[in-house]
Amino acid sequence: MSKIHHDRTHHAKKATNIGDPQCFKGEAGAPKFKVGDRVRVKDLPDLFYTRTQTYPRGVVGTVTVLVYESPAPEDEAWDNTDKSEWFYSVKFRQKDIWPDYHDLYANDTLETELSERWLEKA
Repeated sequence: MSKIHHDRTHHAKKATNIGDPQCFKGEAGAPKFKVGDRVRVKDLPDLFYTRTQTYPRGVVGTVTVLVYESPAPEDEAWDNTDKSEWFYSVKFRQKDIWPDYHDLYANDTLETELSERWLEKA
């Protein structure tokens, strides 16, 4: 549920003199995944806003970096800024995302950043 007053400057105020996303460091708890873990992107509904692209949904990739902790964009859009979660950089084979991708480029990969709520162990 959204708060009565939407503070559009919350993120900027919190990051002042600290930096973004370092201002949320230590708020998400222990990460669910580690570098090298195989993960699948969940196919969750996005009713209003998400930063998660549709093309990797349902695809298995590998965690390459634990990037930072922050409230998810889906939550921040509704001014729900009290819960941070981990963000991960995940690498996918392009052939796994687009099955018709030409075999000549079988080693091509794509790497994108996803919040923990969108990932499950593969």
